Amino acid sequence: MKKLTELVFDNTYARLPEALYSRVKPTPISAPYLVSFNRTAAELIDLNESEACRPEFVEYFSGNQLFPGADPIATLYAGHQFGSWVTQLGDGRAILLGEVRNQKGARWDLQLKGAGQTPFSRGFDGRAVLRSTIREYLCSEAMHHLGIPTTRALCITGSDMPVHRERIETAAVLVRMAETHVRFGTFEVFAARGQYEHVKTLADYVIKEFYPELADERDKYAAFLREVVRRTARLMAQWQAVGFTHGVMNTDNMSVLGITLDYGPFGFMDEYDEAFIPNHSDYGGRYAFNQQPHIGLWNLSCFAHALLSVVSEDAAFAALDLYEADFNNSYGELMRAKLGFVEAREDDSSMLKELLDAMQASAVDYTIFFRRLAGFKQETEERDELLRDMFIDPMRFDGWAAKYRARLQAEGSVDGERAAKMNRVNPKYILRNYMAQRAITEATERRDFTEIERLLDLLRAPFDEQLERETYAAPSPDWGKRLVVSCSS
Repeated sequence: MKKLTELVFDNTYARLPEALYSRVKPTPISAPYLVSFNRTAAELIDLNESEACRPEFVEYFSGNQLFPGADPIATLYAGHQFGSWVTQLGDGRAILLGEVRNQKGARWDLQLKGAGQTPFSRGFDGRAVLRSTIREYLCSEAMHHLGIPTTRALCITGSDMPVHRERIETAAVLVRMAETHVRFGTFEVFAARGQYEHVKTLADYVIKEFYPELADERDKYAAFLREVVRRTARLMAQWQAVGFTHGVMNTDNMSVLGITLDYGPFGFMDEYDEAFIPNHSDYGGRYAFNQQPHIGLWNLSCFAHALLSVVSEDAAFAALDLYEADFNNSYGELMRAKLGFVEAREDDSSMLKELLDAMQASAVDYTIFFRRLAGFKQETEERDELLRDMFIDPMRFDGWAAKYRARLQAEGSVDGERAAKMNRVNPKYILRNYMAQRAITEATERRDFTEIERLLDLLRAPFDEQLERETYAAPSPDWGKRLVVSCSS
């Protein structure tokens, strides 16, 4: 394991044409302190966890001091925000320090989020606040341990420096990690400007660095688009299966690697609601839970349009045509696993819809229901009171349960074996809004970070029983169900 001073930085992106980024130095924050350190993320860059105790740690990872070899930049991109084209965005408060490789050769971007103004800040302060930083920190780790591709988070540093949002809050810097932070919008900005040489340069870079298996394809650009379509379709299916809503699926928040990027007003569903909206400013419900699969394809169409200087229209349409089948196949596979089914059958979709409609009508907790369903007994005609009591109309559940029992018996399902498999895909613990809010309140009002650490530990094992933490598996309290989240951070 390495010491801080042994981290070797490179920045391959900074060797691309300067039109793609601006060199910028982080703006120091006053008296930084460590809020939380993520040892599992540190392992990705071979960083010894004891290094977090050194006073230099917060200086480096708040941006107050630069690592030797770091070449900080802010990248340029544009995007469609809530369906409307915005000609220029860019890293307005994120600064890419560079890349670090671990002993296995894997590389990780280290990005400071909230480290001050950049040329793309558009008049804003370039800062992040502790509130939103805690939410991203916890959720990115929760998603990773649920098996969903995502950025990671190394640490949070805080400061008493005031930051003005709806009210005065305190500053924080999140160290975000990813193989790359290139977005759909990174391609869109240059296509919109007619700077097609930069589109090609960027495509060549991403393929060389992150899709090397495509380099020898006859049409590597079309192959690249197809792979992004497939990865995005799979990601959308994973979000839907776990009950996660991103909240701000703008094209500048979509990764070319098919990972979850930019956690703003996200939310895991409590009670099942297909129209769940976590973002209180999404008045039209564009990014509601049930819209995510459609928006995934819409965003991919924008990405494909940005590649038309290197990909033919026919190839672009052919790539986009893969999306629906890939999403349906992935979602079907994931939901069959959640239900404990082994075989794919023609009535899978109708059976799932019948269940979800019943859950919606009774406001059934999504996560708790599927976790409890593992305990369903197929060899008895006795009613499952624990499950049916979750429904306002238990007879409606009974009707579905009879079909479910028949299906399990037809497959020769064994209760114990099925339960073990279902418990490996149906989490017991998710990051509910009230849990994050409680951690935020303790951190911002009392500078008590113990709940952050407790949640971080909990969410590293979302499928385990963790009997000593049983209260975290309970439904959200009423006040927690009414929380609203904004884009301000």
